[in-house]
Amino acid sequence: MLLKTFGWSFAATVAGLALAGILWSWEGLAIVGILSILEISLSFDNAVINAGILRKMNAFWQRIFLTIGILIAVFGMRLVFPVVIVAITAKIGPIEAIDLAINDKDQYEHLVTAAHPAIAAFGGMFLLMIFLDFVFEEREIKWLAWLEKPLAKLGKLDTLSIVIALATLLVTSEMLAGDVAHGGGDKTATVLLSGVAGLVTYLIVGGVSGYFEEKLEESEEEDGEESEGSAKGAEAEKKGGPTVVGLAGKAAFAMFLYLEVIDASFSFDGVISAFAITNDIFMMALGLGIGAMYIRSLTVFLVRKGTLDEYVYLEHGAHYAIGALGLILLITIKYEISEVITGLIGVVLIAAAYWSSVVRNRREAADGGGSERTEVSSGV
Repeated sequence: MLLKTFGWSFAATVAGLALAGILWSWEGLAIVGILSILEISLSFDNAVINAGILRKMNAFWQRIFLTIGILIAVFGMRLVFPVVIVAITAKIGPIEAIDLAINDKDQYEHLVTAAHPAIAAFGGMFLLMIFLDFVFEEREIKWLAWLEKPLAKLGKLDTLSIVIALATLLVTSEMLAGDVAHGGGDKTATVLLSGVAGLVTYLIVGGVSGYFEEKLEESEEEDGEESEGSAKGAEAEKKGGPTVVGLAGKAAFAMFLYLEVIDASFSFDGVISAFAITNDIFMMALGLGIGAMYIRSLTVFLVRKGTLDEYVYLEHGAHYAIGALGLILLITIKYEISEVITGLIGVVLIAAAYWSSVVRNRREAADGGGSERTEVSSGV
């Protein structure tokens, strides 16, 4: 099971480190290894969030996530994305941006770093919306019941998460974007525009995914209630109506897009943090790409092992980590925050959620399964 799930990640590690050693000697090998560890430490909570979505998909879409998805993650976000950012911010063509990345690495680093306020505002708002929609949703199982109960009641106001996110963006642009640490100058308008773009992206991608998922659930329920479900589906197909299979494909595709945007938002801090280690675009892509492979393999492993069903608070801890990362991204518009702190916050929250899940399971085992504990305040 372990080798089957992580086999490609292990192979990519061996091949990647060997290539780094051949191209850049021992120094390059060490840098690529460090970047891989950096990506894994910063994105562990991403794996838990992804697993919560991926478990709703079938084996086909899980394979798509591991194949096409990893190509998008490695080459798209870790190699192409920084070049596109440079091309946009410097108002130059993509070929010029690539030439800059290869032949003038210091200037390339400067341009990518100068674009950090826009990147942080977009990613911060997207991640913040994921967190807010989670904590404001009424759910049967609660981790920190003393906090989640009142938040769920407040969440009955449909637009509350959007209002809070926009208020956070306004405060950020007013207090942090006036004289930023990255690139200098007033970035208020840039932060506002990028933050709104992140919010709109979340609403579109998340909304489409949620819509198709609801339609899929409704269709499956109706199909289960009708004894002649197969005939009904054929009749609907003849009339041009949606079938369960068709909706499943649309829902899975929408959720796949949602996963890719989440991964992109998580990768922002990793790409920027990598410049503290190297400004070589190829070393960066190779090291972060290896780390991204492990995150994807870990996601599939969590799904296939049913880890989220067994340790029910892991999703809670991951969403709190997402909220923290979203706020940290916004703060980094002006202030430098070590990637060590960012990584540790996520690890601590997920570890606390895991331990709370273990305690809950032990209590249920001690009760002999006689009572269902759906609400536990862990006190963490």
